[in-house]
Amino acid sequence: MAARAALLLLLLLMAAAAPGPAQGSQGDREPLYRECLSRCERQNCSGAALRHFRARQPLYMGLTGWTCRDECQYECMWLTVRLYQQGGHRVPQFHGKWPFSRFLFVQEPASALASLLNGLASLVMLLRYRAAVPRAAPTYPTCTAFAWVSLNAWFWSTVFHTRDTALTEKLDYFCASAVILHSVYLCCVRTLGLQRPALISIFRAFLLLFLAGHISYLSLVRFDYGYNLVANAAAGMLTVAWWLRWCLRQGRRLPHVWKCAAAVLLLQALALLELLDFPPLGWVLDAHALWHIGTIPLNVLFYSFLMDDSLYLLKANSDLFKVD
Repeated sequence: MAARAALLLLLLLMAAAAPGPAQGSQGDREPLYRECLSRCERQNCSGAALRHFRARQPLYMGLTGWTCRDECQYECMWLTVRLYQQGGHRVPQFHGKWPFSRFLFVQEPASALASLLNGLASLVMLLRYRAAVPRAAPTYPTCTAFAWVSLNAWFWSTVFHTRDTALTEKLDYFCASAVILHSVYLCCVRTLGLQRPALISIFRAFLLLFLAGHISYLSLVRFDYGYNLVANAAAGMLTVAWWLRWCLRQGRRLPHVWKCAAAVLLLQALALLELLDFPPLGWVLDAHALWHIGTIPLNVLFYSFLMDDSLYLLKANSDLFKVD
């Protein structure tokens, strides 16, 4: 079974590396942009001109995969933006994204930094959790697994916002889906599974099959952004409703439950930032970056809840054994 699972994962990653469908936007459909790009590639991206480009390109740009065509797209994007602004028009998107001012090789500096800080916050809280909570706590394996899945997702989020390619985009999306589904699993373990191990095993198998099917469809059939958004939003709303219902029922008995409720509600409030979708402030800070920045303290708050709750369950189990 382990070998088959490894083979399936390898096939899915190979499929993920295949180019996905390009997102067209107003900016990259603009004739001016297309003409600029065509001219730039003719003049700079073949023969001696390409060799000259590679010779003068900084090493860090080459190592992170920035090509001559990428440079042409970047320069022509800003040319188009300037002309739009001079004409008093709204700044357009290009290839599904707002124009961002690159820092060194980092494509979206604010989102990349915020993703990195989220990952560091998760790592610090995982280390604190492992230092404070004994392995005998009933939810220890599930909470630590959730932390590792989250760390992996924040790593790929950082990579994606640093360098947007077909592969990094898919890994970012797939790892985010894994976190959302593991959140559902964590909620189920805490609210139902401690006394029903058979139920939790069935639910775990269902979630793993769903994730495999989700990734397979997006990798092997069609990378459908709309479907991916709906699937993740549905799983996220399920988790929110489930946690809040449990928090309301346990609030008087468990004083630390407020941390869970606050983290879940604030996370949903922050998600509304995505609806704003404005051109980046200073060509760096957009709504998505603000959302990532806002989730940093929520990571700390939610892990604090998991720590308190795990210690509570450990003590409750210990008291039960003493009674027995």
